[in-house]
Amino acid sequence: MTDTIKLSQARRGDRGVIVQVGGHCHHKEHEVELERRLLELGFVEGAEVELLHEGLFGRDPIALKVDDMRVALRRREAASLIIRRVAA
Repeated sequence: MTDTIKLSQARRGDRGVIVQVGGHCHHKEHEVELERRLLELGFVEGAEVELLHEGLFGRDPIALKVDDMRVALRRREAASLIIRRVAA
């Protein structure tokens, strides 16, 4: 199983590798700022991610394992990350 999805579409237990950061927002200045923040948090191309937990209301926020770190994101922020899913 190897397909490409937005990280915001992932479900609990999904694993993958980041293949693209950015390119989601319609407002250029917001897109650049979000991409910078995501990169600072370790969301870089090639990083391994796993969705660990989803919030109770609207499945938001999501808790992720990024390489060896744990990070929480809103799904709208996660929509800026494209991952290639891999089998668990």
